[in-house]
Amino acid sequence: MLEKLNPLRVYSERPLRLPRLRPFVPRPTDPPVYYFNAERDDIVRDVIARVVDQHAADRPRLELALNDAAYHEIRRLSRQGDIEAKEHLGFFKGLARRLARMSEADKREALRHIVTRYAEDVAGNFDPRVYDLSRHVMPRLITGVMRPSRLPVELLPSSPGSTRAVDELLRIEGAVEKLRRLEKTGTLVYVPTHSSNLDSIVLGHALEQAGLSPAIYGAGKNLFTNPIISFFMHNLGAYRVDRRIAARVYKDVLKTYSQVMLERGYHSLFFPGGTRSRSNLLEHRLKLGLAGSAVQAFSHNRVRGVDRNLYFVPVTINYELVLEGETLIEDWLKSEGKARYIIEDDEFSRLDRWVAFFRKIVGLAGACVIRFGDPVDPFGNPVDDEGCSLAPGGRPIDVGSYVKRQGQAVEDAQRDAAYTRDLGEVLVRRYREETVLMATSLVAHVLYRRLVRETMGFDLFHRLRHRGEVSLARERLHAEVGALRDRLRGLEDAGKVRVNHDIRERSPADIVDRALTVWNGYHRRTAARDEGSDVTAEDPTLLLYYQNRLVPFAERVAGQEDLAAAREIAALEIRGAT
Repeated sequence: MLEKLNPLRVYSERPLRLPRLRPFVPRPTDPPVYYFNAERDDIVRDVIARVVDQHAADRPRLELALNDAAYHEIRRLSRQGDIEAKEHLGFFKGLARRLARMSEADKREALRHIVTRYAEDVAGNFDPRVYDLSRHVMPRLITGVMRPSRLPVELLPSSPGSTRAVDELLRIEGAVEKLRRLEKTGTLVYVPTHSSNLDSIVLGHALEQAGLSPAIYGAGKNLFTNPIISFFMHNLGAYRVDRRIAARVYKDVLKTYSQVMLERGYHSLFFPGGTRSRSNLLEHRLKLGLAGSAVQAFSHNRVRGVDRNLYFVPVTINYELVLEGETLIEDWLKSEGKARYIIEDDEFSRLDRWVAFFRKIVGLAGACVIRFGDPVDPFGNPVDDEGCSLAPGGRPIDVGSYVKRQGQAVEDAQRDAAYTRDLGEVLVRRYREETVLMATSLVAHVLYRRLVRETMGFDLFHRLRHRGEVSLARERLHAEVGALRDRLRGLEDAGKVRVNHDIRERSPADIVDRALTVWNGYHRRTAARDEGSDVTAEDPTLLLYYQNRLVPFAERVAGQEDLAAAREIAALEIRGAT
C-alpha cells in the first residue's frame, strides 16, 4: 500500500560541492565531533527506532501521530507549493484518505517512512577538512570585507603574533580554562543568548579562538538557502531545524536526535530562547525542549552505567551594534511581543547590509564580547574545577543520586521535566549575571529614560512617535551616563551583571562619543542625533531596542528623580524577550 502512496524521499537544498582538500587522518587527540560522520548512519537509525517505538507502542498513539502529521503537513505543503510540496504532498493526502483502512503493520511502516525522512533531513555532517578550512579562511574573508585594502595581505600565511580585524572585534571572557579541562572528561552543552543570525558564526569562531572543541548545533533551515553559508553549515555539524513543520513527530525527532548526540558525548550548542530576541530583552521565557533532552540523556546514560558527566554552559553574546536590530525591533512591536519564527528579508539575508555592518565596526575593539559563564550540572548545581557538583554550601554531592530510586538509576520523564524547569530558572538568572553591557546600551538607556520622564502616562506606541522631540544637554548626558556606569559597576562587584571592559574606565564623554559613532550611518534611521551642545533622542524605537538590555536593572540603577520612569521601563520585561 505504501508504494501506491508515493514513498517519501528526503528533500534538501543542494550545498556547494566540497572543494578538493587533503585526506583527513584521524588522531587520538581529535574532539569527538571529528568522528561524527563515521557514526552518522548509526545515529540516524537509533533516532528512527526510538521515535517509531515511542509512537507505535499502542494503537491510539500511532493513529494520533499519523493523523497529526498528515493534517499539519498537508496544510504546510499546500501553502508552500514548491518542489518539496510536489514530492510529498501526494503522500500525505493519500495517507489521510487511507488511514482508517490501513493495517497496523502499514501504519507502523508509514510512520517509519515519515520519521526516516525527518531524521535524514535533520541530521548534519562534520568534515574536519572543512573545519580546518573555515578556521583559516573565514576570518580572513571577513577581515577583507571590513578592510578591503588588507585582503591581499590576509590571504597570505599569517606571521607570528599577527592579528586579524575580526579577532580585534571579538573579546572572549569567562571560564575558558575551566571549560578546557571539563570537555576532556564530560560533555559540554553551550546555551547562549540569541540576538542575531551571526551568533552561530561568531560563537563557533569564539570556540576555536578559545581552544575549545567545536560543537554541533541546530540551525534554522532558512539559513541553508545561502549556498556559501549552507556549505559550511552542512559540513560543520549543524543539524537543520525546519520551523515550518508543526507535526508533533517532527519535534520528537529533533529532541531525540539531540538526546542521542549528547548520550554519545558530542559537545552541543542550542539557543534556549528558541529564536532571536526581537526586542533585545534578555531571555527569561525559555523553550526547554532541547534542555530537557540533555537531562534525559544524562539519565539514560546513568541507567546504562555510563558515568560521563554533562555540563550546561550559559553564554552571553553581547554586541555593540546588532546587524538586524532595526528589523527585529520593528517586528517585535508589530506583533506586540509575539514574534514570527522567520523574517524573510531582514538584514542578515542581504549582502550589502553585511558589508555595511562590518565596515561600520572597523576599529571598534571589543565590539562583540562572548562571555562563557561558569558551568552547571543538569540540575542547576555549580561545579568545581574538576567537574564535581556542589551543594549550596559548597559541599560535594553525587550528581548521579538525582536519577536514582532505591539506589538504582531509573528513567522518569516527569521527574526529568521538573529538573529541566529548575534548570531553566538557573539559566535565566545566569544570563543576567553574565550579560556584558556595552556603550550603546548605556547611552540608549539614559536617553530613553529621559523620553519616558517627558511622556509619563503615555503607552509604549504613543511614546515611540515622539521622534526628535526630547534632547539632553551634553553635560547632563555625560553626568547621567557616568552615574549609570558607576551604579552598574556596583552591581558588577556584587556579581549581578558585567560592564564591558572598554567602558569601565572610559570617561562618560568617551562613552557617549563611542555610542554615537557606532550608531551613526549604519541603521536607516539615526538612534540619537549629535547637535553639538545637545544630543537628541531621534529614533525612540532604536533607543528602546538597545536600552532593553538594561531592563532587568532599570530600577536598581535609577536615581530618585528617575525612579518612576525606571519602573515603567522595568515593566517592559513582562512583554517577553522574543
